Amino acid sequence: MFIQTESTPNPATMKFLPGRVVLKEGAADFPTAEAAQRSPLAARLFEIDGVAGVMLGTDFVTVTKGGGDWMALKPQILGAIMEHFTKGFAVLEAEESGAGPAESYDPKDEEIVLQIKELLETRVRPAVARDGGDIVFRGFEGSSGTVFLNMRGSCAGCPSSTATLKNGIENMLRHYIPEVNAVEAVSA
Repeated sequence: MFIQTESTPNPATMKFLPGRVVLKEGAADFPTAEAAQRSPLAARLFEIDGVAGVMLGTDFVTVTKGGGDWMALKPQILGAIMEHFTKGFAVLEAEESGAGPAESYDPKDEEIVLQIKELLETRVRPAVARDGGDIVFRGFEGSSGTVFLNMRGSCAGCPSSTATLKNGIENMLRHYIPEVNAVEAVSA
């Protein structure tokens, strides 16, 4: 098994590509070891001293370090990912229904929210996934025109995430959807 690695715009995060499907769809973000308990792969990665966050995508694993350097961490992470897949372990345990934070918006804004989600799914998420991240819709406040997004994986804490959020995503949404005036990052 050959696992490729890629740097990301976030120097504390590295993207690992195992050459196979990691998740069938979507992404799963584990910002803490406690949150990773439903993923045997993420839990195993958190056992490595220095791992501070794990995100699983459709064909990649993004690891955020909290300390140490990549020269020491990278071989341990590669070994853990390789062992996990070669032994055929599950990536995620059965998911509870309703897991994850709810979206917040006024039902009268449903049409606007659908447009926002469509643009995020078709234009934004594929682009940030290439950098080992994910961006998830969390809400829309119609009175102010503010979209709330959760940045995950390499996007969380990335030095260029504010520029991506304001100059990229906000400008695009404002261009296509006149009701959008601002975009803000929120945690989970």
